[in-house]
Amino acid sequence: MAVICKSHAEIEKMRASGSILRQIHNAVRAIVAPGISTMDLENVAEKKLKELGGKSAFRGVKKHGAPDYKHVLCTSLNDEIVHGIPSPSRKLKEGDIVSIDCGVVLDGYYSDAAVTLPVGKVSAKAEKLLKVTEESLHRAIEKVRSGNTLGDIGSAVQDLVEANGFSVVRALCGHGIGRNLHEEPQVPNYGRPGYGMKLRPGMVLAIEPMVNTGVADMVELDDLWTAATEDGGLSAHFEHTVAVTENGPLILTD
Repeated sequence: MAVICKSHAEIEKMRASGSILRQIHNAVRAIVAPGISTMDLENVAEKKLKELGGKSAFRGVKKHGAPDYKHVLCTSLNDEIVHGIPSPSRKLKEGDIVSIDCGVVLDGYYSDAAVTLPVGKVSAKAEKLLKVTEESLHRAIEKVRSGNTLGDIGSAVQDLVEANGFSVVRALCGHGIGRNLHEEPQVPNYGRPGYGMKLRPGMVLAIEPMVNTGVADMVELDDLWTAATEDGGLSAHFEHTVAVTENGPLILTD
């Protein structure tokens, strides 16, 4: 499938979708605390989504061999990398970290963003993991400029992550986004500067570093959706939807 560049008008529609998504994240962030269940997070997100007139980008997503996804959010705890399923029986505890991943469709255009949040006071290692992963996202976004390459984006993540003793998940990556949740190109979180596809105005990318404290390898849990670290180490996930413009990166979900 070819890369689909978006017009200025299409990017503005994606920015409107991203505005709803940002408000959902803000609403969910406000209730993250010990004792809250991941289904409580889901319920707040669904209520805000309906209030703002968007649709879920995740509900109904298909995966070979698994049931269709049924929720607005993915809520991944501690050693879970991505795609954790909300549940009323999963209660947040002091010291946990929880990844909140959400996607919105508005007027046929998608946005996708994730953040990993501390629950109360967390360990020094967890705090460092969140800081480094979020910073790696921002460094990657700085590379979203016409004439740069996908390798520039990936190496920006990889260099910072590995310099801090963490590992980049290689089995999963970011992606193009637009009238579909997942479009070309794939956007790895590792690479070599100057290598790979060149960026050009109109490309829109969901950039999403997924970083582990231990090994990069992952396993799939019995629910057939959740990906977790192979060694039980912590994992963090941050994501923004970003457009390539003539004037540099434009974050559509901030």
